[in-house]
Amino acid sequence: MEIRQLRHFVAVVNEGSFTAAARAELIVQSALSTSVRNLERELGAELFDRTGRRVVLTEAGRALLPQARQLLAGAAAARETVAQVTGLGAGRLAVGTIQTLTCVDLAAELSAFHRELPGIQVSVREAPVEELIEGLRAGELDLAFLAPDARQLPDGLAVFGTWREDLVLVTAPGHPLAGAGRTLLRDLADEPFVDFRAGTGLETAVRRLAAHCGLERRITCDVTQIGLLVDLVRAGIGVAIVPRRIGEASGLPCVTIRQPEPGRAIVLAGRAPRPRNPAAEALLSRLTGAGPAAAGPPTGRRAAAG
Repeated sequence: MEIRQLRHFVAVVNEGSFTAAARAELIVQSALSTSVRNLERELGAELFDRTGRRVVLTEAGRALLPQARQLLAGAAAARETVAQVTGLGAGRLAVGTIQTLTCVDLAAELSAFHRELPGIQVSVREAPVEELIEGLRAGELDLAFLAPDARQLPDGLAVFGTWREDLVLVTAPGHPLAGAGRTLLRDLADEPFVDFRAGTGLETAVRRLAAHCGLERRITCDVTQIGLLVDLVRAGIGVAIVPRRIGEASGLPCVTIRQPEPGRAIVLAGRAPRPRNPAAEALLSRLTGAGPAAAGPPTGRRAAAG
């Protein structure tokens, strides 16, 4: 049994398909499928039920998953220990993010990071908040941008930076509210909404905002991709509440929401007290502008690399 095989097995679980897992692992799908087949042959059991349209874990696969994650976390810790001695000439870095991140230009930051440390291979995973938290706890992710709800992060995790994103209402062109400029939440009671699925971070913030103002929304469609949400609003299926920068980039009419002016907190989290991976520490210092000796979690509104 090889660490590489376990990593490919967990990648299929995390990504939901062999195709997406191969893309995340930067290998061709046939090679990843062969790796998982060899692992199944060695263990004497099938790990995935491949009869349906979706990849589903078998009982054997469910039994292996926590052990595989534990072994991968141990291997990552071993690599990090050696990297601390050998420097940052090579290594791996795994970053998680919610799909609707706008307060940090992650592509620009990672581009600048790559120019500084070209030997570091960076993996980025978009996922719901709970999956990102589990990835941090399992050691699969070094850092993750989260939009947490009111609960504290689980023990063993820490917040290293906090940003705030403003939320606005987007409508289809020609909608009665399109030229209003401002609106009250209570005036949206009869409006159909397009929403993100529960657990995506944005949905949590919008649901909490609506509950605070006593608004019972009528959800006509819920989605998991921000591009589709924007397209559905443009087509007139409903209105939606999104981060201001997503609304402005969409070209749709953006309406400011009053009483209260809505927003949500985005946090950069990782394993406490600091990342053990030197590459993660280097990226963290870049994202927050705080070195390892900084006291307490920094707070900022940085949007992009200069």
